[in-house]
Amino acid sequence: MVAVQTPLAFIAQRWTPSPATVRRAALSAVVMSVVIIVTGGAVRLTGSGLGCDTWPKCTDDSLFATPAQGIHGAIEFGNRMLTYVLSAAVGWAIIAARSTKPWRRGLTRLGWAQFWVVMSNAVIGGVTVWAGLNPWTVAGHFLAANALLTVATLTWIRAGEGDAAARPRVPRPVRKLSWALLVSSALLIAVGTTVTGSGKHAGDSSDVPRMPFNWVDAAHVHAALAWLVCALALAMWLALRVVDAPNDTRARARDLLIVLLAQGAIGYVQFFTDVPELLVGAHMLGSSLMWVAVLRLALSLRERPVESPATPVRQDPALTTA
Repeated sequence: MVAVQTPLAFIAQRWTPSPATVRRAALSAVVMSVVIIVTGGAVRLTGSGLGCDTWPKCTDDSLFATPAQGIHGAIEFGNRMLTYVLSAAVGWAIIAARSTKPWRRGLTRLGWAQFWVVMSNAVIGGVTVWAGLNPWTVAGHFLAANALLTVATLTWIRAGEGDAAARPRVPRPVRKLSWALLVSSALLIAVGTTVTGSGKHAGDSSDVPRMPFNWVDAAHVHAALAWLVCALALAMWLALRVVDAPNDTRARARDLLIVLLAQGAIGYVQFFTDVPELLVGAHMLGSSLMWVAVLRLALSLRERPVESPATPVRQDPALTTA
């Protein structure tokens, strides 16, 4: 019986990507994850959330946006089309991981995890449209997009590492501090959805329900968490200097502080200027960049060295028998 190869196995048998190609493939998925978050925010901020009033079609009678739907239909449909670009980036990451020699199963699994998150979030997006932009489903859609960004970033970092067991690069107390920073940052993003869910940018010009919170109170809680994250990031930067951490780890802590400073400035300006759409969009971009910076810092506290292939032992011809 002739064994039937899967398409991935067929490609892997005929192509071996360089380590740099694998990293670029993984990075493309990270970039597209950020793009889909920002463009999804643009859909809401332009009031185009129901530009396509059903799913998976754009209208009951058309798969595509129609002239009657105007600019809002074009914006919403365009964002849906970007999902295919995102899927292509994730597909490239999966193929590159599967084609490495030797095959990196863990990296391939991370690629497939991205695929299933993309598919799941597409369904959540459809439910969001069916629910008329219910703020809870909108929040779930955003958090699922951040889950994709998380897995994509993990894949990108792992693509540049080996598959050996992780070894710590800093003392345990510093690693525990990084967990506090990671959890606080995730909570900050989650609470941010209550600010948008109770705020004025409902995503459509029609009467869309809002979360049952006072927008100002939600913003104050969000700001308090932001200050906590800033304090933990500063503590991490200082701790890494005290323990003489590797230069790349200290650089990532510095980068996180820079992102937090810019993100905090945007947040306060948008609060005191009645949350203009452009600044809200910039704040969403900053949220994604902050989360990537937090993950990169946390992952830099341990290392997985790339193992060099074993050098073959040369046999002395004098010891070879005929």
